[in-house]
Amino acid sequence: MSKKEAIIQAATYLFSRKGFKDTRMVEISTLTGAAEGTIFYHFKNKEELFLYILEKFKKDITDEFELYIRENEFKNGLDTIEKAVAFYLDLAGTMEDRFLLLHRHDAYELAEANPVCRGYLDTIYTCLLNIFERAVLRGQKDGSIRDMPAKKASLIVLSMVDGLVRLNTYNLYHADALYGELIESVRRMLQKS
Repeated sequence: MSKKEAIIQAATYLFSRKGFKDTRMVEISTLTGAAEGTIFYHFKNKEELFLYILEKFKKDITDEFELYIRENEFKNGLDTIEKAVAFYLDLAGTMEDRFLLLHRHDAYELAEANPVCRGYLDTIYTCLLNIFERAVLRGQKDGSIRDMPAKKASLIVLSMVDGLVRLNTYNLYHADALYGELIESVRRMLQKS
């Protein structure tokens, strides 16, 4: 692993655990063994490092979801929603530090002052929302999902699954324990009677 990769990995861990504001560059230096000058060689300041991590997460999550949707076959729109929910939970488990970083308030405080940060956050959530919305529209077309505003339905599904991920991320409740109930709730909300 290169020094830059070690810096990114350590910073992601610290930002996700301590937050952007409370992480000091010296801590990243200590964790990686890289001199602070080396960190500043790669990133001019802590904010640039944070934005780099957020940008990489944006790319990784959008690429992973698009690949998943492209490489899998789904019976209908409802099946697409159900499998996308499962994949979202799986991603949250494999990208735990980055989801924790996404769920910290620091990112949203920074986004108020930094349009680049705001853009990355918007892109991440828009990607996720679009996947659910496309599935709802497909389901309405194939008859597996009832007629309802697709964007609103997608926002509700995203809120439900992301809320469950937050409970899991903060070790308040295991997402696996509620998976069946989550899927059943999504079905009841979307299926035709």
